[in-house]
Amino acid sequence: MHLTQNWEIRKPGAVSRRGIVAAQHGSAAGVGAEALAAGGTAVDAVVATAFALAALEPWNSGLGGIGFMVVHPAGAARADTVDFGPVAPRGLDPAAYPLTGEMLTELFTWPRVKGDRNVHGPLSFAVPSAVRGYAAACARFGRLPWRELVQPAAALARAGLPVDWFTTVKVASVAASLRQYEESRRVWLPDDLPPVLPADRDSMSITLGRLADTLERLAEAGAEDFYHGEIARSIAADAQAAGGFLSREDLAGVAARFVPARSIPYRGAEFQVAAGLNAGPTLARVLENLSTRQFGAAPDAAYFEALADVLHEAYVERLENLGAVETGFETCTTHITAADRDGTIAALTTTLLSSFGSRYVLPGTGILMNNGIMWFDPRPGRPNSIAPGKRPLTNMCPVVVARDGRPWFGIGASGGRRILGAVVQMASFVVDFGMDPEAAAHQPRIDVSGPEGIGLDRRLPPPIRDELLALPGAAVVEHTAWPSRFACPNLVLRGPDGVNRGISDALSPWSAAIAEPG
Repeated sequence: MHLTQNWEIRKPGAVSRRGIVAAQHGSAAGVGAEALAAGGTAVDAVVATAFALAALEPWNSGLGGIGFMVVHPAGAARADTVDFGPVAPRGLDPAAYPLTGEMLTELFTWPRVKGDRNVHGPLSFAVPSAVRGYAAACARFGRLPWRELVQPAAALARAGLPVDWFTTVKVASVAASLRQYEESRRVWLPDDLPPVLPADRDSMSITLGRLADTLERLAEAGAEDFYHGEIARSIAADAQAAGGFLSREDLAGVAARFVPARSIPYRGAEFQVAAGLNAGPTLARVLENLSTRQFGAAPDAAYFEALADVLHEAYVERLENLGAVETGFETCTTHITAADRDGTIAALTTTLLSSFGSRYVLPGTGILMNNGIMWFDPRPGRPNSIAPGKRPLTNMCPVVVARDGRPWFGIGASGGRRILGAVVQMASFVVDFGMDPEAAAHQPRIDVSGPEGIGLDRRLPPPIRDELLALPGAAVVEHTAWPSRFACPNLVLRGPDGVNRGISDALSPWSAAIAEPG
């Protein structure tokens, strides 16, 4: 195999008696940590971080996205789910997605739709519900004024997105579809090329269209403006002008749902997962099967083989319902975990689905829209077929694990089909083997993200790796920042001594766990 790196990478963790935020961009996590220092809760922190990520990691999430949050307040008996998952526009016409007779292999092996209009462009938009979800969560579980959660993101957007090698790689990977849409091309492809920091310059940045103006408006006018006011009018006008189905009525009808989290017992702990159409039911099946197995003192070949078996079985069941095999193309999900000084833990997963979502930047607002229609099966008559006002099945998996009736740790990941296996393993390293967050994050994993095949991190100890290579479909893969062959998890844990410990994905170049200052 061709190896792209020859180094050992360590990611620093964070330890504090105050709060901690872990996210895929350290500067965004820092915004969340400042929210904690201002007296905010873990929910305030993940929401402030999510808004900051709209300006710092805009291809992964943002105002045009959707998501799920699990919150276990300190002193509460259980966790709650905030469900603001994807919903198709009410005026959507399934006939607008005719099949070509070919197969598509980006993210899902769906039959291909004419012009890939379910994959990118204005016909791929699901109703953006992230802002509604954040506002609802903060109204119930937060303390800080709305403006204080959004204004830091507006300032970051006004400063522009810094360009480094990772930005260049991300833009270049989807440049062919970005250039099809005028505002996307103007923002992301200056001179019709991906942005590159010149060798003789220390820094450069990209202006993200009118996103800074929109965030400033959102900070001052509040979340209702996104769904009923000036921002809503602009979003709907741009979508309709481009030939999309998203309307003002769709925006006005967006609601976040509060439901008790589903609790899954596992070895004396309770895995509390998001209720709704996500990976929670599959995680329940995996943990049920794993609980019957006995493991040694550390992850060995027998452990990883048992894990591969139960993940394969769970994916067979999942894909029978989903109706398509998820493939390895880049997704754009982000995950944020926070614990505050009181012991509340929040886990938020939010996404645009594909990297850069629909690849469509709305000119009036600078919002990069999701391509949530791609979650639907384009074939008619299937359980997950495209339909107006319908909710599709997703693969997000935010979790808060409780022990002795108290929130213990929060975890989640980005990475599409790879999310589930990463969350299971990192959580298992803590529960089954007693690892601390930093050890769990640096422990090499396997990737099982479908009904067959096993990806083996080449950093696994050679005896374990060699034994696993004898399994059907097993292959050694390199764990790199790009291309991403493994999901990107993060974790924040509260110890019995009241000390919080956090860690982000070791191979993600921007990720960090940041302690509350003070």
